[in-house]
Amino acid sequence: MKETTRNARSASKKTSIGWREVITLPDLGIADVVAKIDTGARTSAIHATHVVPFRRDGADWVRFHIPHSSGLRARDVEAPLLGERPIKNTSGIHEDRLVIETALVLGRRRWRIEVSLANRTRMALPVILGRTAIRRHKILVDPGRSFLLGKPPHGAAKRRSSAAATSDS
Repeated sequence: MKETTRNARSASKKTSIGWREVITLPDLGIADVVAKIDTGARTSAIHATHVVPFRRDGADWVRFHIPHSSGLRARDVEAPLLGERPIKNTSGIHEDRLVIETALVLGRRRWRIEVSLANRTRMALPVILGRTAIRRHKILVDPGRSFLLGKPPHGAAKRRSSAAATSDS
């Protein structure tokens, strides 16, 4: 079989997504939020403030706040803590971030991902999906398109355009 035929068959079995897609993080109570898909970022991140690790029943947990300014419904969240890792920020500088695991719903598919808790105040979108969140899930990213899996929730595009002057990484 020719290599191009094999690649074409392989690509046809994959789900194409754009550089922005609507996702749900059900464990965190977050539904229909626009996330940036960034294959240049290894780790996914969510905008979180007031991040406080604590112990519950002998296990490490973290409490954090998702602020209203993120475009999401403001709320306090608690989740089991996976650990703390050095992660490069948008400037390429390593910073230690707490990491949790949560369910991701993308289109009609659901799987678990790791997400770092970061201050994304100056970013246009509150959630970034890095390459480890989507690899091994038969996904192709089309960087020239958005919302290939469905329209964003009402008002999300407006929030994006109001933040257009900021960078998003």
